Amino acid sequence: MKTLTFLNKQILVFWLLLLTVATTTNLYAQEPIKDEIDLLLDELFFNDQEFINDILNSFNTNNFIYTNLSFNSNTFFTGRESGINQFNLVPQISYYSASGFNISVSGIYYETFSPNWDFTNVSVGYYNTLGKKKSFNYNIGYTRYFYANGWDVFTNSISLSLGLRNNKRTLGTKLTTSYLFGTDQSFQIISRSYANLNLVKGKSYSLKFRPQLSFIIAQQTTALEQLNTQGEVTTIEYIYNDIFDLLNTQVNIPLSLATKSWDFELGYNINLPSRLETEPKLSTTAFVNLSIGYLIDLK
Repeated sequence: MKTLTFLNKQILVFWLLLLTVATTTNLYAQEPIKDEIDLLLDELFFNDQEFINDILNSFNTNNFIYTNLSFNSNTFFTGRESGINQFNLVPQISYYSASGFNISVSGIYYETFSPNWDFTNVSVGYYNTLGKKKSFNYNIGYTRYFYANGWDVFTNSISLSLGLRNNKRTLGTKLTTSYLFGTDQSFQIISRSYANLNLVKGKSYSLKFRPQLSFIIAQQTTALEQLNTQGEVTTIEYIYNDIFDLLNTQVNIPLSLATKSWDFELGYNINLPSRLETEPKLSTTAFVNLSIGYLIDLK
């Protein structure tokens, strides 16, 4: 008897994109006064609704457009080796409103896959905070996926994110649950905890160290390949099981620099994939990420 794990490439690409977009972008705004600069620098962390909308709320402004391009030096699916060393690119453009409404379009390009452009996704959501100190926040979103090869297993996603941070905004955690559906359905949970440390802080720029620890828990289909022999005839029987387990732990070690409306991040990422029952021993993997972003204030 031997065991096999059927890891659907597109499902894992989706998980990878969620991590990539969540960990490789930052935000800053154009020409605010000094007090607003200090507040914005404190909020500057990831392309994440809780931070972006805090900035919008602090300005009491109208609309922003944010563009970002992320480069990842290698490609892994839930931390696992794909057998091909290749970089990937994730472009993104987003619109954010002070009312809490947000819409984003992004996609992913692979160096060697065919087609290289794997899919495009369009997301809409609503963000808000709870409590006088705004320590609690939530975001409700819907995402539609358009695959280049017509894949239709998971083409939709509904997600709910809950966040909590301390008053000084130096520590925080966020929990995101997502329901994926199309011709099939799945469920996943992503947990992320972070620290936010100032290294250098000036009037118009900030250099910060923002380590984070993420966990991906998701539904996964595995198959047991069993050889049945009756007389001289041997047949193969597959026994399928749906499990819900921890798939990957990721450590992200980034440096982020923001100046005026530009932001940059350079990070080193370590994946610690968790072995499923039907998988062989898994190795630790790592990659470097680089991102550049630009914010446009629509006054």
